[in-house]
Amino acid sequence: MKILVINSGSSSIKYQLLDMAAESILVTGLVERIGEASGVLTARTFPGTGVEKRFQLETMIPDHSTGMQLLIKQISDQQDGVIRDAAEIEAVGHRVVHGGESFHQPALISEEVIQAISANVPLAPLHNPANLDGIRVARQLFAGVPQVAVFDTAFHQSMPPSAFLYALPYELYEQERIRRYGFHGTSHKFVAGECARVLGRPLAACNLITIHLGNGCSMTAVENGRSVETSLGMTPLEGLIMGTRCGDIDPALHAILHRSRGLDIEEIDALLNRESGLKGVCGMNDMRDIHAARQQGNKLAQLAFDMFVHRLRKYIGAYFVVLGRVDGLVFTAGIGENDHMLREAALSGLENLGIVLDREANAGKPGEWLRISAPQSRVEVLVVRTNEELEIARQTVEVLGQASVATQLEAGRQI
Repeated sequence: MKILVINSGSSSIKYQLLDMAAESILVTGLVERIGEASGVLTARTFPGTGVEKRFQLETMIPDHSTGMQLLIKQISDQQDGVIRDAAEIEAVGHRVVHGGESFHQPALISEEVIQAISANVPLAPLHNPANLDGIRVARQLFAGVPQVAVFDTAFHQSMPPSAFLYALPYELYEQERIRRYGFHGTSHKFVAGECARVLGRPLAACNLITIHLGNGCSMTAVENGRSVETSLGMTPLEGLIMGTRCGDIDPALHAILHRSRGLDIEEIDALLNRESGLKGVCGMNDMRDIHAARQQGNKLAQLAFDMFVHRLRKYIGAYFVVLGRVDGLVFTAGIGENDHMLREAALSGLENLGIVLDREANAGKPGEWLRISAPQSRVEVLVVRTNEELEIARQTVEVLGQASVATQLEAGRQI
């Protein structure tokens, strides 16, 4: 089965074509600058010859429909494509940022599902409309092909009310749906599953702490395979310190900044989301630049690093208490997968929690996964390369399988 995975943004379409028989990537690409004077499509294809091919096209891309048509042409191009015809694509999986409380699982897309995603636009006004654009265009171009929505928030819908509710008047939850939803769920679910596989246990028997560290950062406590706590909240601003986001702060700062600086609510929101975090402390939001500045004696870079590590360790400790027993701890995403200095700083001195780091292993180059805990460590510590596109494709196949079984059962009842 060949699955096309679509991640549609406001001015871009990230895509990947996978052959699920071997879970191999056939094409990975990006259409960007949609609606601008000049757009671009870049792609890497893996035609099975062992030689990667690169493709780039610069042209005007006025809308998502044009962008989708271009990527279909690239995938099925006789010279550089990997399939003979778009008809070989048997299903399309879509990343959707916010499913609210409507979706606890991925869903086979129908008009009712589209309406439910639209109803959650107020919860993700920058993302859900773009995700819907991709869905609508794909349904037109792949008429009759089953399509599945996979939600960033779905994995965290297993959190209990004691974890997802804020201590606000309860009517705000009932009327405005103000609560913690969490994000990065597709990544957390994928690396949790990979960790369970490495440990040789069913995911349903594992208690894990998954740590997604990139420009956006989040952590999840996974109890018996289910998310029971996560660091991001109603928006992606809560929790860990991030590249440009502040993470946890005193909510009264909004009023203080309004009174002392005269900032309105939109200016405060922009400050906390785009000018804070690592960037706010030291002027840099790339951890590689921060490491270079630290080595040159930049005190603010060192402070930003120390603050980032402190917040991370604080959440690790909290999640140990939430879970009671931890079988594995997993680092993933750009910083988590590649920054051995950060991992060492975060785990140093945690032997009383059963975490013993193998510093030599930690300094190694991770492949799909890398064990960085010492043999005597009671808690396995892994670095796992996240693969959200593969997870979306897997969930798409699972939904189609369930739909097929339901159809067969219905046919049996009619007989």
